[in-house]
Amino acid sequence: MTTEPAPVLRLEALDAGGTVVGTTAVGPAAGTAAAGTPGEVVAGPFTVEVTAGPPSAAGLVDVTLSVAVSAPFTGHLRLVAAVADAAEPWWLIPGLFYGENRPADCDRRFPRFEAGADDPAGMVSDHWSFRSDRAATPAAFAWGASGGAMAGTDETSPAGPTGVGLAHRGDVAEVHVVFPFREDPVTYYGSATPLPATSATYIWRPGGRVELRAVVATLPADRHAYAPILRAVHERSRPLHPVTPWVTVPEAADIAAEGLVRWHYDPDPGVLLETVGFDREVTGGDGRPVDRQAMHVGWVSGIPWAYALLAHGRRTGSAAAADAATRVIDFCCANLSPSGTFWGRWERDGGWTQSWTPIRGGLHARTLGEATLFLLRALEVDERATWAAAARSNLDVVRDRQRTDGNLGSVHDAVDGRVLSWAGASGMTWIAAFCSAARLDDDGSYLAAAVRAGEYYARFVEREFVHGAPEDVDLAPTSEDGYAAVMAYVALYRRTGDARWLDLAQRAADWMLTFRYTYNVRFAPRTPLGAYGFATRGGDQASPSNQHLHAYGLVCTRELAELSAATGDPHYRERADEALDCFRQLLATADGELNSYRGMITERYYQTECFQPKGMVLTLSHAWSAGVLLLACEQVIAGEGQPDG
Repeated sequence: MTTEPAPVLRLEALDAGGTVVGTTAVGPAAGTAAAGTPGEVVAGPFTVEVTAGPPSAAGLVDVTLSVAVSAPFTGHLRLVAAVADAAEPWWLIPGLFYGENRPADCDRRFPRFEAGADDPAGMVSDHWSFRSDRAATPAAFAWGASGGAMAGTDETSPAGPTGVGLAHRGDVAEVHVVFPFREDPVTYYGSATPLPATSATYIWRPGGRVELRAVVATLPADRHAYAPILRAVHERSRPLHPVTPWVTVPEAADIAAEGLVRWHYDPDPGVLLETVGFDREVTGGDGRPVDRQAMHVGWVSGIPWAYALLAHGRRTGSAAAADAATRVIDFCCANLSPSGTFWGRWERDGGWTQSWTPIRGGLHARTLGEATLFLLRALEVDERATWAAAARSNLDVVRDRQRTDGNLGSVHDAVDGRVLSWAGASGMTWIAAFCSAARLDDDGSYLAAAVRAGEYYARFVEREFVHGAPEDVDLAPTSEDGYAAVMAYVALYRRTGDARWLDLAQRAADWMLTFRYTYNVRFAPRTPLGAYGFATRGGDQASPSNQHLHAYGLVCTRELAELSAATGDPHYRERADEALDCFRQLLATADGELNSYRGMITERYYQTECFQPKGMVLTLSHAWSAGVLLLACEQVIAGEGQPDG
C-alpha cells in the first residue's frame, strides 16, 4: 500500500474560449471530501460533488465528479493535480510527451516543453493540453525534485471526449484532465506548421447531474514510478477492452509471408520494396507508379524481414519464400559500402546510397545494426560463407569505431567510416548484434564492445528518455528506441547472466510499454476502423512526432517472452501476446477485403487526429509491417523465449 500523501487537487471551470471563470480546491488534501464521502464545491457555474476512494495497492485514487449547473453553460471542467518544488519539471504523457519531449537540437518539429516559453508557431510552450486519444494511456505525470503527481481518466466521458495536459508556473508543475478536451496552445497534426488550438464542445444543462470519473496519484521522486501505476491501469482496462484477432497465428504467418513474396519481393535485382499501393488500377501500370522503388537494408525493409521469410520458408517448406529471402540477403551482403558496413538504402534509379539522415553520405547506426543482427539470425538458419563474411565486416568496423566511453556512434560515413554524429542512442541496436555474434567472436572483442556500449547507453534508460532510433524522426523519443533498448539488454543478460542487464531490460521494457495502448479507442462507426471494430489495445503509438499506431513492437516478441521467463513475471509476455492479438486484426485474407489484396498490410492506423482523420488507415502496404508480423508469428510458433519444458 502506498504511503504517499494525497495529491493537491483543484477544479477549474473554463469557458468555451479557455478562460478560467472559476476555481476551487478539492479532494482529501483540501479537507472537502474524506475517502468515500461526498464533498460539494463550487467552481464558476459548476456545483460538484467530489468523492475520492481509498488508494489502491499501486497508489491510485479514484475520483468521482458529480456535476450540476443552474443555467446552460458551454465550456469545460478541468481537474488539476499540482507538484511543488518543480523548478525543473519532468513530464510523461504515455506515448505522447516525455520530459522536454523534443530536444532543442532535434530537426523534427513537434510539441516541446520549455519553462517560460510562449512560441506557439514553433510549438514550444510551458503548457500543453491534448485530446486523450493521442495518449497510449489517458494520463499525465509530473515530477519535481522531491516527488510527483498523476491525473488520468478515460478517453471518453458523458461530457464528450476527454483531454490530458500539463502546465508549469514558477516552481509548480501541474497535470490535468479536462472534460471535454481542449488542445492548446496549438494543435499538432503531424506537420511542422501547427493548426490553431481546438476543442470539443459540450453544453452543460440544468436538471440533472453529469457523472465524471478520474484517477489521481502521488508519486515518489523516482521517474520510473509510472511503471506500477500504468500496470495497474492496464489490469483495470484489460477486461473492459477486449481484442479479438481475426486469424490464428499460423494463418497470420501465411498471410504476411504471401504479402512479402507476392507484393514486395522483386527478383530484379532481389529486393523487398518498401511500400506497395493498395490500389493496383487507378494509377496504371499495375499500381507501380505509387510503389516505392527502394529498399533499406534494415528497419523498413531488407534483411530483418527477409530473415523472417527465410524462417517461414524453412518451417513450411515454401521454396518461394526461402528463395526470395535468400536472394534479398545475398544482394545486401554482396554490396557493402567502401567503409565496410552495409549501405543504408538501395534505389531503383540510383543503386546503393546513404540512409535518410540529412548528413551527406551518412549511414544510420540503428539501420545497420538491425540488418547485422538479423543477418546473424539468418546464419543460424542457413550458414553461408558470404553472409558470415558480411556480418564479420560490419561487426569489425563498428567495433573499431567505438568511442572509449562505449558510444558506438549514430551516423557513419559510407566511404571513410568516420562517425559523423554521436548524438542520441541509435547505436544501442548494435549491442544485440554484438551479443548475437558468439560463433564469430574468436577473441571476445564483440562481447566486450557490447558490454561497454551497455554501460554507456544505460544512462538513456535510467533517465527515462531514449531517442534517435528511426532515421526519419531525428532525435525524438520513439517506441522504436524502446524496442532497441529491450533487445539490447535482454541480449546482454542472455550472454552474461549479469543481473544489472536484467534490471535494465526490465526498466527498458516498462518504458517501451508506455507507448502501448491500454484501451480501445472509440471510432465513428462509418470510418474504416470503426466499421471493422478495430481494437487498439496492444498497438503502439509510433512516437510523439508520428502519432499513429504501428506494429513495430512485434520485433521484440521473443525478448519480452525471455524477460518474463528470466524474472518470473508474466506481464511482459502477456503484453507481447496482446500486441500480436492486436495486429492479427485487419488482415485481408482474400483479394478485395479491406479495399486491398491478400497479404497487404498497412503501417498506419489513425487512432487520433494526426496526418489523417481519426479512423482511417494508410492505403499502402509496407514490407516491414508484413515482416514484423511474420517474425512475431514465427517466434511464437517456434516457442522462442519460453522457459525450457
